[in-house]
Amino acid sequence: MTMILKKIVGTLGILLFLALYAMAAVSLHDRLPDHRAIEFLYFAVVGTAWGLPLFPLLSWMNQEPKGSKVQENGRSDRI
Repeated sequence: MTMILKKIVGTLGILLFLALYAMAAVSLHDRLPDHRAIEFLYFAVVGTAWGLPLFPLLSWMNQEPKGSKVQENGRSDRI
């Protein structure tokens, strides 16, 4: 798979994940007790935890395709 295709697939995956994550976070928030400290902690955790599941996808997106050689200038020999 070329780098461009990986970036497109990864970007669509990130957008889909973030949309589903936001809907799940809001739905779960509705079930929490009505207390400011609990809401603060919930949004502090949920607001920062969204990035953790994306690390594998981001690392996959930035890996060079198998069989491609990186030249000294950092560019790949594959187009």
